[in-house]
Amino acid sequence: MTRTRKAAAAAVTALSLALALTACGGEDGSGKSGDKKAKAGAPQLSVSGAYLPQPAMSDMAAGFLTVRNTGGAADELTSVTTPLSDDVTLHATEGTAMRHVATMKVPAGGRLTLASGGSHLMLGKLSHKPKVGEKVRFTLHFATSGPVEVDVPVKPATYRPKA
Repeated sequence: MTRTRKAAAAAVTALSLALALTACGGEDGSGKSGDKKAKAGAPQLSVSGAYLPQPAMSDMAAGFLTVRNTGGAADELTSVTTPLSDDVTLHATEGTAMRHVATMKVPAGGRLTLASGGSHLMLGKLSHKPKVGEKVRFTLHFATSGPVEVDVPVKPATYRPKA
């Protein structure tokens, strides 16, 4: 009878430990949730195509990039920070009119595209005039998601990415 009780106690202890470990991490033990429903309901952001044309002026530049959201919820770009400038603003272009905006929507299952001739980032009061080949660190801040850091290459002023 003693052996049976010891075996039962060991089984209960092992089960308790297994449940505690499962509660601490994701389903795969990575610390990330393996719950597909939770992922589907949250933004999943990535940044591509980022570049900064070499500015003609020493105090102002524009930045371009695409934020893709493969998640099931929308997010908003709220600001961008960079060591190159303490003055980065979001500019939306509608038709031929450009205006400063506080946020830019990143739709669920969609993308926010900042491109030459359209919506873009405006950097003022540059710390220095960046040169072609240099990389500039941008940190994108969002309403829901954590910050995303991107090393943005400086391209020639005439650079136009392929569609």
